[in-house]
This record gives sequence, structure tokens and C-alpha cells, in this order.
Amino acid sequence: MNAASVTAVILAGGRGTRMDGADKGLVPIHGRPLIEYILSSLRSQVGRIVINANRNAERYAGYGYQIVSDASEDFLGPLAGIAAALGVCDSEWLLTVPCDSPLICPDLTERLLHAALREDAEIAVASDGQRLQPLFALIRSDQLLPLEDYLASGERKVERWYAERRMTRVDFSDRASCFLNLNSHQERAAYETATRGAT
Repeated sequence: MNAASVTAVILAGGRGTRMDGADKGLVPIHGRPLIEYILSSLRSQVGRIVINANRNAERYAGYGYQIVSDASEDFLGPLAGIAAALGVCDSEWLLTVPCDSPLICPDLTERLLHAALREDAEIAVASDGQRLQPLFALIRSDQLLPLEDYLASGERKVERWYAERRMTRVDFSDRASCFLNLNSHQERAAYETATRGAT
């Protein structure tokens, strides 16, 4: 796999509504911001990383990666962050991951890229064996204009846009735990309790 052909975006641009408005990428897990776990997992998988953030840009910039913000200040959802990242993507593919999943699969990029090339897909999306994990996706970088048109029409749903493209579903049922996401303070606390001593 040619890692240089893939740029990753960490989607940290949301409101954090279920976490009382906290910026989820900066929420601490065992004393380290969540985004640090994700960066550690991605560095060896891609040629470049960008961070989609609409708040706390200076803190995120401190990690040394380019910060991209949504074109709108209205928090239009993850597709707006993906569009912002596609706008600066200079590689063939864009890997998307959420900022609230600390257990990124170590071969996420490789498996998504293999499936996308095999199926001649515009988008490859991970499945945990039971359901699609739409924010764990590999998107061809020439999809910016179709995505901008979709957003301009007022649509926001990720899976609905995927369904309009040549999409392939990639089975990660052997690594279903890698899609754990921490949406609330309760989930964060439970995860810390379960993993205490493991980090």
C-alpha cells in the first residue's frame, strides 16, 4: 500500500452536544486528549493528516497538522468537515475518522484502499459486521464537487450521499471493537474504568 496516496482527516468539528458541548477531540482519556490516541494510530497509515476543527483551532494546531474549518459556521455535520478536507486534499484518497474513537484499526487504511481499488469504488466504508460505520471511510479526492452540490441542496445525511456514489462496504467484523466511540461523559468514564492499567 502506498501511504502517500492517502490523506487522513480527523473530524473534530462537531458541537459535542451529547457531551454537554465539550470539544470531544480534547476530552482527556487517562490524562491525554482523545485526539492524541487517534494521531498515534494514523501516523503510520497515511502520508498526511489534517484536522477538521471549528473550535479551539490553536490547541489543535499545536499538534503540528493543518487545521481546516467548515465553510459554514452553522455546524452542518460531518459532511461539511469532509468537504473542507477534500478542499485541501492533494492525494488520491481521503481517509475520514471521527475524533471520539480511541481504538482506530491499525490496518484501516490498507483494507479500505484494497477494497476501493478492487471494486473501482468512489467511496469505501467500514462495517462492523452489523452496521455501517459511515465516518470510517475512504473517499476519492475527486468527489469534492458532487459533495458540494449535495450540501448546497440542503442535504446533510452521510449515508444518503454515499448511496448516490459508487460505494463499497468493507467488512471489519473481526475488529468490531475498533469502532467504539465515546459520545458522552458516561461513556468516557466507563471506557476509562475498563481500560485502567492498560495504557
